[in-house]
Amino acid sequence: MDISRRRFLQGTGAGVAGTALAGGLVAAGAYADDRSKGTESVAQSFAFHGANQAGVFTPQQAAAAFAAFDVTAADRPGLTDLFRTLTDRARFLTAGGTPPDLGVGSPPSDSAILGSDVPADGLTVTLGVGSSLFDDRFGLAAKKPGKLKPMRTFPNDSLEPKWCHGDLMLQLCANNADTVQHALRDIAKHTRGAMQLRYRINGFHSPPRPSGTPRNLMGFKDGIANPTAADELIWTPEGGSYQVVRLIRMLVEFWDRVSITEQENMFGRKRDSGAPLDGAGEFDTPDYAADPDGKTIPLDSHIRMANPRTPETNPSRLLRRGYNYDLGVDLNGDIDVGLIFSSYQQDLERQFETVQTRLINEPLVDYIQPYGGGYFYVLPGVRDTQDWFARSLMA
Repeated sequence: MDISRRRFLQGTGAGVAGTALAGGLVAAGAYADDRSKGTESVAQSFAFHGANQAGVFTPQQAAAAFAAFDVTAADRPGLTDLFRTLTDRARFLTAGGTPPDLGVGSPPSDSAILGSDVPADGLTVTLGVGSSLFDDRFGLAAKKPGKLKPMRTFPNDSLEPKWCHGDLMLQLCANNADTVQHALRDIAKHTRGAMQLRYRINGFHSPPRPSGTPRNLMGFKDGIANPTAADELIWTPEGGSYQVVRLIRMLVEFWDRVSITEQENMFGRKRDSGAPLDGAGEFDTPDYAADPDGKTIPLDSHIRMANPRTPETNPSRLLRRGYNYDLGVDLNGDIDVGLIFSSYQQDLERQFETVQTRLINEPLVDYIQPYGGGYFYVLPGVRDTQDWFARSLMA
């Protein structure tokens, strides 16, 4: 790392606008080879009811917000009411409809930023719970999901407490950014006094350019392959899933000065096509056995470290559903952009932590900086109109 980059990493101010960190990024290499190779049409609505929550295997919408909350409800009945309210609002917002008219003497029932009728607009509302919800406030310690814990700090991380953890994680995704904004404001209005926003970041999903898998802000196709064997790798027996959220800044001004050869060697893929360095197409499977010394795909390349593609590492694959973000400029006037990494798995240690451990000190750590996020358990789905979020948890 040259001296100017060292000074940048050491001298950036505090906070999201000025975080200077080093850490790991789980990108395309950690996935299986099962992915549709065609383009997906924009869906106008996704079913809210089901055994699993939407927003996990749902095709990615263009806009997202990840909002962590601290629960401020006074007692267990208050927490139950919160979960019921979250269910009611999610059920309405994801279906769309006309907000009620409360009369001229009352505040309006809706912000109207989407007009007089609320469109579904492909909205999904995905709710997860953090390990901190299972402290002594609500008597839920015995109900904590078995593999849920606080997010650990990896050697290349420099996490900021104000951007980490949370009692609840609300993932909102939709076809348009104003739909996401509308949903967040609606939910915040109806849950005031029961939960308080801890941190929140907006994301966007880039369209394929020119085709195939969308790109991250480093210019590489990101998430080329994802598992589809949901029951094997993603869902718990109860119908939930463990979610990892990581806020990862990309030092793009330094990245843009690196040669294309060095960039491609760090990822292990060709930038233009997304193909592995030993292949021709983005969905080609890298042949590590034919390249044991890493002469074509370096041994310390991202895809090779993240997924060595052996029978022993196959169980560590995970489902990735990340979003780009843009926060403008930091305190030093540098571009502040990056990735909202979001993944889903059956087992945090077997999957995410195993992959992330393999990525410690990979070459990319000079250009990426994790500073926030957390571990959450995505609750089982709401099965019908009589069901609600966390009903079995609160029973």
